[in-house]
Amino acid sequence: MVLSHCYNASYCLETQAFKGIPMCQLLGMNCNTPTDIVFSFEGFRLRGGLTDSHADGFGIAFFEGKGVRLYHDDKPSASSPVADLIKTYQIKSESVIAHIRKATQGEVNLANTHPFVRELWGEYWVFAHNGNLRHFQPEVGEFYRPVGNTDSERAFCFILEQLRQRFPQKPEQAVLMEHIACLVKDIREHGLFNFLMSNGDMMFAHASTLLHYIVRKAPFGEAVLLDDDINIDFAAVTTPNDRVAVIATLPLTTNEQWQQLAINELVCLRAGEVVFSDAPEPKQYMSIEEGLCIARSVGAAGSID
Repeated sequence: MVLSHCYNASYCLETQAFKGIPMCQLLGMNCNTPTDIVFSFEGFRLRGGLTDSHADGFGIAFFEGKGVRLYHDDKPSASSPVADLIKTYQIKSESVIAHIRKATQGEVNLANTHPFVRELWGEYWVFAHNGNLRHFQPEVGEFYRPVGNTDSERAFCFILEQLRQRFPQKPEQAVLMEHIACLVKDIREHGLFNFLMSNGDMMFAHASTLLHYIVRKAPFGEAVLLDDDINIDFAAVTTPNDRVAVIATLPLTTNEQWQQLAINELVCLRAGEVVFSDAPEPKQYMSIEEGLCIARSVGAAGSID
């Protein structure tokens, strides 16, 4: 296992360990002020059919107040008109979840396209998953049932069902985090369970294999996309009080220090910073090559041509 979890992505670019990696992709943003995700999304979307081979659809959800803007397309994100709309619309949000799909269970259609959305305690919850949960067939819940036939939606419905059964009213934040951590430990026994989940305030991120994040705050600098020839000077578009956390399967930029989640680590972010972490000790970190090998073994990644 790789012991270093903070590194410059340009090293992996030079060793060609990043570009053309064919695996499902997750993208999340959690921040303390409404922010657009156009810069990160522009690099991310290219991994759905251009810099990455996956073309089984994509989706993105933006929280706005108590509401959610949800966009799905069962076509590749790199060439999707829906993705073009996201680029030009420049929606500002404090919490965003996006997903590029490599189908492992369930047909390629809109019903099986992430992210999934449900209501719990009078709030919308959004969920997206990268992996493959084999033999995960929980009993049909009283309150939450999947619409499609993916393991991902079953896992989401299971989490919300257990929370609703255990807590008729929303519990304190610390209690909620601990209970979600327990549920995640049960589910990940069934296989690969990288996911993002948010209610617009808290964003949970769990890594079975590969998941990275960066917290951008003052003093802001320039960032250069890995998947496209685009750069941005964040100092010109932010205030000194802004704090933005971006989470992705693999780092999106070449010149910034990204943090890697440990194997089986669950974190919760609020207002652009990590406020909770649960991970086995000692922490271990997976290399990209190891993560790809595991993803291929469960059908969550293709081969590199």
